[in-house]
Amino acid sequence: MPSRKVKEFLESRQVKYVNITHSPAYTAQQVAESAHIHGKEMAKTVIVLIEGKMAMAVLPANYSIDFDYFRKTTGAKRIELASEAQFKDMFPDCAVGAMPPFGNLYAMEVYVDEHLTKDKEIAFNAGNHYELFRMAYQDYADLVKPKVVKFT
Repeated sequence: MPSRKVKEFLESRQVKYVNITHSPAYTAQQVAESAHIHGKEMAKTVIVLIEGKMAMAVLPANYSIDFDYFRKTTGAKRIELASEAQFKDMFPDCAVGAMPPFGNLYAMEVYVDEHLTKDKEIAFNAGNHYELFRMAYQDYADLVKPKVVKFT
């Protein structure tokens, strides 16, 4: 079952989305392949600590974070990956590693890599390892209001 929190949020805002079921997959690239979605349109959510504060970094599945570049573009002195132990309890309606990129629903800032802004649509984990949501990038940006920076 997809994240109830995200599903209710999208429906309460009358945002159009598609829920896609796929075979179980555990990395964003595997999810993209399983659902037949191009890796650049599959948004993966990476939990980071920016100056010790938890945040989401959202980027295309076929990219990885350049932490030096991320620090430079945000002006942060320290950005590092958060450990599962640090964030697993923050997403009670999601499987670990399948968090949707809606930090606004989990009291987190969201940083989106500028590469995703070029996509008409994006897809992302729906809170488990066998479903995803697909929606217009502009609707996502309007709902989440992420900080757009280049960090890949």
